[in-house]
Amino acid sequence: MSSPSSAHWLSLVGSVWLQTINGPNADFPVYSSQLKEVKGISQVQLNFLAFASDAGKLFGWFAGVAALYLPLWLVAVVGASFGLVGYGVQFLFLERSELAYWHLFLLTSLAGNGICWINTVCYLLCIKNFPSDSRVAVSLATSYLGLSAKFYTTMAEKLPRGATASYSKEKIYLLLNAVVPMLVTLMAAPSLRVVELKSRKRTDPAFLAMFAITLATGVCAVVGSIGSKSLGLSSKEHMVSLYVLLALPILIPAALKVRESMDKLREAKRDSRVHDVATDEPVTAVSVFEVEAENKDEEDDDATTGERSGQDEVGGLRLLRRLDFWLYFLSYMFSGTLGLVFVNNLGQIAESRGLTDPSTLVSLSSSFGFFGRLLPAFLDYYTAKSGYSISRTASMAVLMAPMAGAFFLLLDTRDMSLYTSTAVVGTCTGAIASVAVSATSELFGRKNFGVNHNVLVANIPVGSLCFGYFAAFLYQKEAHGGSRCVGAACYRDTFLIWGSTCAVGTALCAVLYARSRGFAGRLPPATPRAGRPWSANNEGPEATGTGV
Repeated sequence: MSSPSSAHWLSLVGSVWLQTINGPNADFPVYSSQLKEVKGISQVQLNFLAFASDAGKLFGWFAGVAALYLPLWLVAVVGASFGLVGYGVQFLFLERSELAYWHLFLLTSLAGNGICWINTVCYLLCIKNFPSDSRVAVSLATSYLGLSAKFYTTMAEKLPRGATASYSKEKIYLLLNAVVPMLVTLMAAPSLRVVELKSRKRTDPAFLAMFAITLATGVCAVVGSIGSKSLGLSSKEHMVSLYVLLALPILIPAALKVRESMDKLREAKRDSRVHDVATDEPVTAVSVFEVEAENKDEEDDDATTGERSGQDEVGGLRLLRRLDFWLYFLSYMFSGTLGLVFVNNLGQIAESRGLTDPSTLVSLSSSFGFFGRLLPAFLDYYTAKSGYSISRTASMAVLMAPMAGAFFLLLDTRDMSLYTSTAVVGTCTGAIASVAVSATSELFGRKNFGVNHNVLVANIPVGSLCFGYFAAFLYQKEAHGGSRCVGAACYRDTFLIWGSTCAVGTALCAVLYARSRGFAGRLPPATPRAGRPWSANNEGPEATGTGV
């Protein structure tokens, strides 16, 4: 089996770093209350701003089209530029009356669309550079997206006071959201390229090392979220530890590069000893036999490929006419999207419960979301060798059930219930988002993956608008005309409706699994054959872009 080289792993490290900073909208709950006061807007208007970031996903397909014609590093830079403009203009003119509410909406939408461009680059690099382990690579990279809120809140809290004394809390976050993605994108740009797969040596140790680093990073994030001081670790030490662990994956391509250099030296010495040996007829005969055997293997593999393809390749208008699509669309909207709406409202939920600093809840949700996104990578890695994996639709149904329970648990007014529910919702939302990337190709094939998944994620802005607006309406109703609502009643009805909706989503996904279990979980052969390296030209249908 061919395996990735140091260049492939360098692209994965670049994707990991991009994903870490590619969730600037995740810190919105931390400063949303301050933004609400500065601009004098209502709770309903504030929820529309949260929706604005998701609305950018409606135009995410532009990123997929651009990736077909532009270098991937340029696509990433364009996405970071959108964020620089979207958040940068807000930072510069936030306190001026000239910056109207509709300006904020459009700028936030622009920044949200920029997130799609960077995600497109990360997905394509993982799919093209790791064809045999694309699910594992995608899950590993996207798991770091769950750390974005933790990354930004940690950085904002530990910036030198002298540099931030003249800026309010909301402006500090807007500045970081604008500048950090551009700096990291420019730093990672040289690694963002598709490389042909030629090496035949397994890199299982590299995956195991990446899993170990990723686990350590997640543990560090959780420790910092729950309370590093209680464990004798200062907040500064925690920040340094987190940043060191985020930088540590670069050692994997460095180690592989050293190994490749040593292999080249040994091969050069071997060639120098046998360069004068002539090739005789028997060797030629064996070579011909090997070529014939290889051709026969290719024919057998092609036949096997046809037998293992359990579902039709669906795309375009056919997709919208499929019952499976609408079951998938609604079940995702009633679970993963609902979890995102919950996170967007964490600032007001914490405020209504009497918590002064919502950053703790946001960091907790981010840290557990990281583990949720990482879980599918573990399962895929250890089951891929059998030719089967756990069905994506079954996984989503299993993940939705505890989410529904977590929403009902929020009816309990104790702080412990709030923290527990936040952790559960964060974990399940992250896992569902990671699983959905592979579920689209499992259900509707790989040929039109880019278009299909962009149509699916349209549920995010739709759900964000519907659920967010309804939560804001009930919040405003309980505030009795005021701008703030305090007490358990502020979100009581909202939690009841969210829990019931998620339960319906669980049932829909169970029906979807029952309809698709004939082919669910089967892995199409993705291993390149000997003598036929993977490239952008022969990678296959999954090379199409997606702007998730």
